[in-house]
Amino acid sequence: MSEKKIKKYESCCDVNGIFKIIGGKWKVLIIKSIANECPKRFGELKREMDEIAQTTLTIQLRELENDGIICRKIYAESPPRVEYKLSDIGKTLLPIIELLDDWWIDYKYKSIEMKK
Repeated sequence: MSEKKIKKYESCCDVNGIFKIIGGKWKVLIIKSIANECPKRFGELKREMDEIAQTTLTIQLRELENDGIICRKIYAESPPRVEYKLSDIGKTLLPIIELLDDWWIDYKYKSIEMKK
């Protein structure tokens, strides 16, 4: 494979890695929710995103924590209290998510205009 093709492929893999971390139906919504009110408890997230199954929310939160995007703090109380906040690296995603939101709005507008 030529060097040019390899570099193009490596760049594509980097983008795939990004979307592995923040991709899916819920992760960006979870990140934005935690950013809007930090720290955020599990129950608050579940109420905000009432369409998400509890198991799915748990899995998404664990993946975001494992990827270093959020931090989880467990309090030794009864009943147990768990709070989530964005990590420092997670906070760096906020302007990127905002750019993606802006792009999506622009894309939808242009897409509608092209169909006319």
